[in-house]
Amino acid sequence: MEEKKTRKWLLDVVSIVLAVILIRAYVIQAYKIPTGSMEDTLLIGDFLFATKFNYGLQVPFRNKMVFKWNRPEKGEIVIFRFPLERKDFVKRCIAVAGDTVEIRSKVLYINGEKVEEPYVIHTDKHHIYPPLKLKDKEQYQSLWENGEFRNAGGYVRDNFGPAVIPENYVFLMGDNRDNSYDSRFWGPLSYDNLRGRPFIIHWSWEKEIPMYKLLKKIRWDRIGIIVTNI
Repeated sequence: MEEKKTRKWLLDVVSIVLAVILIRAYVIQAYKIPTGSMEDTLLIGDFLFATKFNYGLQVPFRNKMVFKWNRPEKGEIVIFRFPLERKDFVKRCIAVAGDTVEIRSKVLYINGEKVEEPYVIHTDKHHIYPPLKLKDKEQYQSLWENGEFRNAGGYVRDNFGPAVIPENYVFLMGDNRDNSYDSRFWGPLSYDNLRGRPFIIHWSWEKEIPMYKLLKKIRWDRIGIIVTNI
């Protein structure tokens, strides 16, 4: 009798562990916001639940999407695997394959049309760096696609492009436009690096407030915010 109970207990534990692994790999996962690059939309100390099946089926522990059924739309907030550090981050999808992206004095243009971005903040609005001086558009495109602007700083922050987004890639930027390390610098992001979409802030607190002031530390007004609506 005891042996049967032990075996049943072990099977239950294994089943629970496998279910958690499968849910985490394919359905839903928790994330936290580590930097201020998406302020004021997402804040440091926001904790998110994200769905992982929005764009396709990922192979666990490998950077490969074997089945793809959706592509991110412009304006969507996405979670992605940062190719240079193998960590997950959150940015906004600004442009998709075939789009031409250009930034002139901090103003975004897609396919030659000015884009209204009510969610964007500029913390350094009075300081505008000049654009990079390169020989031609082809050289600019090639250098950008290969991530050669990683250390270009303000010279691609405030003036960028024009550059065309390659097939099966997207262009991401943070809403805190002057303090975001994004596709302007490290290039376009492959669809294979997309992880999913955040859908709700389930917890949020102010990092700088000490724990003994817990009631003030918690951002009550942010808990329950649906991310797809902001």
